[in-house]
Amino acid sequence: MIVISEFELQRIAPPALPQAPEDYQRQYQDQLNSVFRLYFVRLQSILGQLDTAGGIIPPTTVYTVATLPSAVTSGISARAFVSDANATTFASTVAGGGANKVPVYSDGANWKIG
Repeated sequence: MIVISEFELQRIAPPALPQAPEDYQRQYQDQLNSVFRLYFVRLQSILGQLDTAGGIIPPTTVYTVATLPSAVTSGISARAFVSDANATTFASTVAGGGANKVPVYSDGANWKIG
């Protein structure tokens, strides 16, 4: 992903690699190296843009409690943000229906506030 504004990331796709010939050809190797070089330059650019010392923090997706993905599928330590929690108590299981905006994390079974 590339940061295209303070709040938006743009996905980048992996490069399409050239079809390899049966026999070694210098032209193919040069073309392959060029594709990899360009891709790694883009990756390096992303890392530079996401450097928190530069003042940019990647945004977290905001969900309602009802639209959160499964805590089990997301796995332990997955993080998200909800806009309608009915409580703010740290480490309590999040429930919707309120107006509290809180970060949440998965404990592998439930989404917890925090």
